[in-house]
Amino acid sequence: MDLRPTKLAYFDDMQKLQSTATILSYFQAEDGRHALLLDSTIFHPQGGGQPSDTGFVSNPDADFKFVVQDVRLKDGVVFHYGLFDYSQEVCTSKIENEQEICLFVDGQRRNLNSRLHTAGHLLDICLRNVGLAYLEPGKGYHFPDGPFVEYKGTIPPNELQNKQKELEIAANELISNGGKVSAAVLPYEEAYEMCGGSLPTYISKDSTPRIVKFGNHPGCPCGGTHVADFAEIGSMKVSQIRVKKGLTKVFYSIEP
Repeated sequence: MDLRPTKLAYFDDMQKLQSTATILSYFQAEDGRHALLLDSTIFHPQGGGQPSDTGFVSNPDADFKFVVQDVRLKDGVVFHYGLFDYSQEVCTSKIENEQEICLFVDGQRRNLNSRLHTAGHLLDICLRNVGLAYLEPGKGYHFPDGPFVEYKGTIPPNELQNKQKELEIAANELISNGGKVSAAVLPYEEAYEMCGGSLPTYISKDSTPRIVKFGNHPGCPCGGTHVADFAEIGSMKVSQIRVKKGLTKVFYSIEP
Protein backbone atom coordinates (compact mmCIF):
# COMPACT_ATOMS: atom_id res chain seq x y z
CA MET A 1 0.00 0.00 0.00
CA ASP A 2 1.42 3.39 -1.05
CA LEU A 3 0.93 5.87 1.83
CA ARG A 4 2.48 8.94 0.27
CA PRO A 5 0.82 12.18 1.48
CA THR A 6 -2.09 13.26 -0.70
CA LYS A 7 -2.03 16.68 -2.35
CA LEU A 8 -5.20 18.50 -1.25
CA ALA A 9 -6.12 20.02 -4.59
CA TYR A 10 -9.32 21.60 -3.23
CA PHE A 11 -7.04 23.94 -1.28
CA ASP A 12 -6.13 25.57 -4.59
CA ASP A 13 -9.66 25.79 -6.02
CA MET A 14 -12.67 25.23 -3.75
CA GLN A 15 -15.09 25.44 -6.69
CA LYS A 16 -13.41 22.77 -8.81
CA LEU A 17 -15.59 19.67 -9.25
CA GLN A 18 -13.65 17.73 -11.89
CA SER A 19 -9.97 16.88 -12.14
CA THR A 20 -7.51 14.09 -12.80
CA ALA A 21 -5.24 12.17 -10.44
CA THR A 22 -3.03 9.10 -10.32
CA ILE A 23 -3.91 5.91 -8.45
CA LEU A 24 -1.32 4.99 -5.83
CA SER A 25 -3.13 2.03 -4.24
CA TYR A 26 -6.40 0.14 -4.25
CA PHE A 27 -7.24 -2.18 -1.34
CA GLN A 28 -9.94 -3.56 0.93
CA ALA A 29 -9.79 -2.10 4.42
CA GLU A 30 -10.14 -4.13 7.63
CA ASP A 31 -13.77 -3.02 7.96
CA GLY A 32 -14.51 -4.48 4.54
CA ARG A 33 -14.76 -1.20 2.69
CA HIS A 34 -12.93 -0.73 -0.61
CA ALA A 35 -10.53 2.21 -0.74
CA LEU A 36 -8.51 4.19 -3.25
CA LEU A 37 -5.39 6.23 -2.50
CA LEU A 38 -4.53 8.94 -5.01
CA ASP A 39 -1.62 11.30 -5.47
CA SER A 40 -4.00 14.28 -5.27
CA THR A 41 -7.70 14.86 -4.70
CA ILE A 42 -10.44 17.46 -5.02
CA PHE A 43 -12.63 15.43 -2.64
CA HIS A 44 -12.91 17.12 0.75
CA PRO A 45 -12.50 14.58 3.58
CA GLN A 46 -14.78 14.73 6.59
CA GLY A 47 -13.34 16.99 9.26
CA GLY A 48 -13.50 20.44 10.79
CA GLY A 49 -17.21 20.01 11.38
CA GLN A 50 -17.84 19.48 7.66
CA PRO A 51 -19.05 16.22 6.04
CA SER A 52 -17.04 14.66 3.24
CA ASP A 53 -17.66 15.10 -0.45
CA THR A 54 -19.14 12.25 -2.45
CA GLY A 55 -19.04 11.49 -6.16
CA PHE A 56 -17.18 8.99 -8.32
CA VAL A 57 -13.92 8.30 -10.12
CA SER A 58 -13.35 6.47 -13.39
CA ASN A 59 -10.60 5.89 -15.91
CA PRO A 60 -10.51 7.88 -19.18
CA ASP A 61 -12.08 4.95 -21.07
CA ALA A 62 -14.93 4.86 -18.53
CA ASP A 63 -14.78 1.07 -18.26
CA PHE A 64 -14.87 1.22 -14.48
CA LYS A 65 -16.69 3.51 -12.06
CA PHE A 66 -15.81 3.72 -8.36
CA VAL A 67 -18.56 5.47 -6.38
CA VAL A 68 -17.01 7.54 -3.57
CA GLN A 69 -19.26 7.32 -0.50
CA ASP A 70 -16.94 8.58 2.24
CA VAL A 71 -13.58 10.38 2.37
CA ARG A 72 -11.22 10.49 5.37
CA LEU A 73 -7.86 12.10 6.07
CA LYS A 74 -5.29 10.36 8.28
CA ASP A 75 -1.67 11.42 8.77
CA GLY A 76 -1.70 13.39 5.53
CA VAL A 77 -3.21 10.55 3.47
CA VAL A 78 -6.73 10.80 2.02
CA PHE A 79 -8.71 7.54 1.87
CA HIS A 80 -11.55 7.40 -0.68
CA TYR A 81 -14.02 4.71 0.44
CA GLY A 82 -16.74 3.33 -1.78
CA LEU A 83 -17.87 0.62 -4.14
CA PHE A 84 -17.89 -0.24 -7.82
CA ASP A 85 -20.94 0.64 -9.87
CA TYR A 86 -20.44 -2.40 -12.10
CA SER A 87 -19.20 -5.94 -11.51
CA GLN A 88 -16.46 -5.75 -8.89
CA GLU A 89 -14.45 -8.53 -10.51
CA VAL A 90 -14.42 -6.78 -13.88
CA CYS A 91 -13.66 -3.36 -12.36
CA THR A 92 -10.79 -4.43 -10.13
CA SER A 93 -9.07 -5.93 -13.17
CA LYS A 94 -9.12 -2.46 -14.73
CA ILE A 95 -7.40 -0.73 -11.79
CA GLU A 96 -3.66 -0.31 -12.02
CA ASN A 97 -1.27 1.63 -9.83
CA GLU A 98 0.11 4.79 -11.45
CA GLN A 99 -2.95 4.86 -13.70
CA GLU A 100 -4.50 8.26 -14.42
CA ILE A 101 -8.16 8.57 -13.48
CA CYS A 102 -10.87 11.23 -13.58
CA LEU A 103 -12.48 12.61 -10.43
CA PHE A 104 -16.06 13.90 -10.28
CA VAL A 105 -17.38 15.56 -7.10
CA ASP A 106 -21.12 15.76 -6.44
CA GLY A 107 -21.64 19.49 -7.04
CA GLN A 108 -24.97 19.77 -5.25
CA ARG A 109 -23.59 18.25 -2.05
CA ARG A 110 -20.37 20.32 -2.22
CA ASN A 111 -22.37 23.51 -2.71
CA LEU A 112 -24.61 22.83 0.29
CA ASN A 113 -21.69 21.89 2.54
CA SER A 114 -19.73 24.97 1.46
CA ARG A 115 -22.68 27.28 2.08
CA LEU A 116 -23.27 25.79 5.54
CA HIS A 117 -19.59 26.02 6.45
CA THR A 118 -19.27 29.63 5.28
CA ALA A 119 -22.45 30.54 7.17
CA GLY A 120 -20.85 29.29 10.38
CA HIS A 121 -17.88 31.61 9.86
CA LEU A 122 -20.29 34.42 9.10
CA LEU A 123 -21.71 34.12 12.61
CA ASP A 124 -18.19 34.49 14.03
CA ILE A 125 -17.91 37.82 12.21
CA CYS A 126 -21.34 38.98 13.35
CA LEU A 127 -20.51 38.53 17.04
CA ARG A 128 -18.66 41.85 16.98
CA ASN A 129 -21.62 43.63 15.42
CA VAL A 130 -24.02 42.59 18.19
CA GLY A 131 -21.77 43.12 21.19
CA LEU A 132 -20.70 39.49 21.66
CA ALA A 133 -17.05 39.82 20.69
CA TYR A 134 -16.05 38.45 24.09
CA LEU A 135 -17.25 34.97 23.06
CA GLU A 136 -14.32 32.79 21.96
CA PRO A 137 -14.93 30.60 18.88
CA GLY A 138 -14.85 26.88 19.57
CA LYS A 139 -15.96 23.94 17.47
CA GLY A 140 -18.50 24.05 14.68
CA TYR A 141 -20.90 21.47 13.29
CA HIS A 142 -21.81 22.26 9.69
CA PHE A 143 -23.81 19.17 8.74
CA PRO A 144 -27.26 19.72 7.17
CA ASP A 145 -29.09 17.90 9.98
CA GLY A 146 -28.50 20.62 12.56
CA PRO A 147 -25.60 23.04 12.04
CA PHE A 148 -24.30 25.11 14.94
CA VAL A 149 -21.27 27.02 16.14
CA GLU A 150 -20.05 26.77 19.72
CA TYR A 151 -18.35 29.50 21.74
CA LYS A 152 -16.60 29.69 25.08
CA GLY A 153 -18.49 32.16 27.23
CA THR A 154 -22.13 32.82 27.96
CA ILE A 155 -24.90 35.29 27.16
CA PRO A 156 -27.13 36.51 30.01
CA PRO A 157 -30.52 34.74 29.87
CA ASN A 158 -32.44 37.99 29.52
CA GLU A 159 -30.45 38.84 26.36
CA LEU A 160 -30.78 35.54 24.50
CA GLN A 161 -33.88 36.35 22.46
CA ASN A 162 -32.65 39.78 21.40
CA LYS A 163 -29.18 38.52 20.49
CA GLN A 164 -30.68 35.71 18.42
CA LYS A 165 -32.62 38.25 16.36
CA GLU A 166 -29.67 40.63 16.11
CA LEU A 167 -27.35 37.86 14.91
CA GLU A 168 -29.81 36.81 12.22
CA ILE A 169 -30.24 40.39 10.99
CA ALA A 170 -26.48 41.01 10.98
CA ALA A 171 -25.78 37.77 9.11
CA ASN A 172 -28.35 38.42 6.41
CA GLU A 173 -27.09 41.97 5.99
CA LEU A 174 -23.57 40.63 5.30
CA ILE A 175 -25.00 38.08 2.85
CA SER A 176 -26.99 40.78 1.09
CA ASN A 177 -23.94 43.03 0.73
CA GLY A 178 -21.78 40.15 -0.48
CA GLY A 179 -18.06 39.68 0.00
CA LYS A 180 -15.37 37.66 -1.71
CA VAL A 181 -14.10 34.53 0.01
CA SER A 182 -10.57 33.30 -0.68
CA ALA A 183 -8.07 30.89 0.83
CA ALA A 184 -4.28 30.63 0.84
CA VAL A 185 -1.53 28.68 2.58
CA LEU A 186 0.70 31.31 4.20
CA PRO A 187 3.84 31.64 6.31
CA TYR A 188 2.97 31.99 9.99
CA GLU A 189 3.66 35.74 10.22
CA GLU A 190 1.50 36.54 7.19
CA ALA A 191 -1.26 34.30 8.51
CA TYR A 192 -1.03 36.03 11.90
CA GLU A 193 -1.51 39.45 10.31
CA MET A 194 -4.35 38.29 8.06
CA CYS A 195 -6.19 36.92 11.11
CA GLY A 196 -6.07 40.28 12.87
CA GLY A 197 -3.08 39.53 15.05
CA SER A 198 -4.41 36.33 16.55
CA LEU A 199 -3.96 32.63 15.80
CA PRO A 200 -4.95 29.58 17.88
CA THR A 201 -2.16 28.26 20.08
CA TYR A 202 -2.30 24.83 18.40
CA ILE A 203 -0.81 26.36 15.24
CA SER A 204 2.97 26.13 15.39
CA LYS A 205 5.02 29.24 14.61
CA ASP A 206 7.09 27.27 12.12
CA SER A 207 4.01 26.09 10.20
CA THR A 208 2.25 27.43 7.11
CA PRO A 209 -1.48 27.44 7.97
CA ARG A 210 -4.25 27.72 5.41
CA ILE A 211 -6.15 30.95 6.00
CA VAL A 212 -9.62 31.71 4.68
CA LYS A 213 -10.39 35.41 4.18
CA PHE A 214 -13.96 36.73 4.23
CA GLY A 215 -14.30 40.05 2.42
CA ASN A 216 -12.71 42.87 4.40
CA HIS A 217 -12.98 40.98 7.67
CA PRO A 218 -10.09 39.20 9.44
CA GLY A 219 -9.38 35.69 8.18
CA CYS A 220 -9.19 32.48 10.14
CA PRO A 221 -7.39 29.13 9.82
CA CYS A 222 -9.64 26.55 8.16
CA GLY A 223 -9.23 23.47 5.98
CA GLY A 224 -12.78 23.36 4.67
CA THR A 225 -14.50 24.40 1.47
CA HIS A 226 -16.44 27.65 1.14
CA VAL A 227 -18.48 29.60 -1.37
CA ALA A 228 -16.76 32.21 -3.54
CA ASP A 229 -18.95 35.04 -2.21
CA PHE A 230 -21.14 35.58 0.86
CA ALA A 231 -24.11 36.21 -1.43
CA GLU A 232 -24.13 32.52 -2.44
CA ILE A 233 -25.16 31.46 1.09
CA GLY A 234 -28.73 32.66 0.57
CA SER A 235 -31.16 33.48 3.34
CA MET A 236 -29.99 32.48 6.83
CA LYS A 237 -31.97 31.82 10.00
CA VAL A 238 -30.60 31.73 13.55
CA SER A 239 -33.00 29.21 15.01
CA GLN A 240 -31.84 28.98 18.63
CA ILE A 241 -29.15 29.95 21.13
CA ARG A 242 -28.39 27.62 24.03
CA VAL A 243 -26.17 28.42 27.01
CA LYS A 244 -24.86 25.62 29.22
CA LYS A 245 -21.79 25.01 31.39
CA GLY A 246 -19.94 28.09 30.22
CA LEU A 247 -20.58 27.44 26.52
CA THR A 248 -22.90 29.10 24.02
CA LYS A 249 -24.26 27.21 21.01
CA VAL A 250 -25.79 29.13 18.13
CA PHE A 251 -27.95 26.97 15.86
CA TYR A 252 -28.64 28.12 12.32
CA SER A 253 -30.02 27.04 8.97
CA ILE A 254 -29.92 28.27 5.38
CA GLU A 255 -32.45 28.10 2.58
CA PRO A 256 -32.26 24.88 0.51
